[in-house]
Amino acid sequence: MKKFLMTLLLVPVLAFANEEGVKVDKAPVNVQDYASIQRGAQLFSNYCLTCHSANYMRYNRMHDIGLTDDEIKNNLMFAAEKVGETMHVSMRPEEAAKWFGAAPPDLSVISRSRGADWLYTYLRSFYVDPSRPTGWNNTVFKNVGMPFVLYGLQGEQELQVEKKMEHGKEVEEEKLVLTKPGTMTQPEYDRAVADLVNYLVWMGEPSQSERKHLGIYVMAFLAFFFVVAYFLKKEFWKDIH
Repeated sequence: MKKFLMTLLLVPVLAFANEEGVKVDKAPVNVQDYASIQRGAQLFSNYCLTCHSANYMRYNRMHDIGLTDDEIKNNLMFAAEKVGETMHVSMRPEEAAKWFGAAPPDLSVISRSRGADWLYTYLRSFYVDPSRPTGWNNTVFKNVGMPFVLYGLQGEQELQVEKKMEHGKEVEEEKLVLTKPGTMTQPEYDRAVADLVNYLVWMGEPSQSERKHLGIYVMAFLAFFFVVAYFLKKEFWKDIH
């Protein structure tokens, strides 16, 4: 029993062992940019929702980013009939585990568990690797089981290892080189990934903008109340020596 508990404690360490020391790029996230979130939602529905669910997100929540029911139905709903449904997939977990080695995780709060910068870098770091079952690998998540579904947009990258001298020692530096262009240029693809990550961040907490605005009012009230309470305290205790 003790060994079993120790194994459970080590699972998170093992899961992130391949990611230590990985340099990530800053994601240009702006949850106030509803146009970007809408574009990201369309990418998510077209490319991610085939395998990954978002069971804590309902389609009609996208009213908050300016979409109507008709726009949601016509552009985003491919696995549901009513806008009040959650973003689920029809693929069964046991089938996914058979095809990919493990069931693809739900992405409802992936931005909160991984972080926007990690996701932004990860989605731009796939490269061709014939040794992998899917034919793809990733410099951010080594030996990842996920196939690169966005390759048609970005194209195909190869991993090149360059040797250079640093502080008198020879070190190897990994570099991704685009060998087969996709339908987008690299800046266009980077913007598309930024939109997708922006949507994932918004989906992880759709009410975050409202929460932040409410927080400003709460802090202003507390500051005002502090002043009132201070002078009230002075009035109550002025005759006590």
